[in-house]
Amino acid sequence: GVRMRMEGREEMQGAVGLRGAWDIPPPAGTQAKWVRLNVGGTVFLTTRQTLCREQKSFLCRLCQGEELQSDRDETGAYLIDRDPTYFGPILNFLRHGKLVLDKDMAEEGILEEAEFYNIGPLIRIIKDRMEEKDYTVTQVPPKHVYRVLQCQEEELTQMVSTMSDGWRFEQLVNIGSSYNYGNEDQTEFLCVVSKELYNSPSGLSSEPSHKAKV
Repeated sequence: GVRMRMEGREEMQGAVGLRGAWDIPPPAGTQAKWVRLNVGGTVFLTTRQTLCREQKSFLCRLCQGEELQSDRDETGAYLIDRDPTYFGPILNFLRHGKLVLDKDMAEEGILEEAEFYNIGPLIRIIKDRMEEKDYTVTQVPPKHVYRVLQCQEEELTQMVSTMSDGWRFEQLVNIGSSYNYGNEDQTEFLCVVSKELYNSPSGLSSEPSHKAKV
């Protein structure tokens, strides 16, 4: 019976078109088209077809088992010592051809991985995106602008409550009573406010006018 099973398995391998023999036979019922990758401790499940979208890529050569002998973990997944954070977008790119990133994900990180896995079209897309970014606002660190506003005690609450968007209240300095209104002394304050200014690509700073009554 054992020999029959062995022959059966070899025929199956031939039919599926596997070039590299499995070190570990696939569990019964799973098609050899599914591939497990263990990237830096995170397991990704994908298909041979997805990995081979990019014929020259490391991943395509890996799952065809040509010249790359990769270690496997105990589940039979290929072990790849890379950062799993950036592998998701790489795999999704191979699945649907679009680069989708979380907003806090660095394009440099993806570029690094795309170069490692040798995925040419993705490398070009990221480089284009990074060049576009160079022309936009994000590359210019914000400048802080400070203003000192002088006001009297009774005007203070109104001034703080009408401060326009983007202005932050920094500091209040009591400079004592300097004017007499009839018999009443009005305490004078210096109010320090700050705002972050982003340089727009044209080189002009955009600064909304200050609405507060000074």
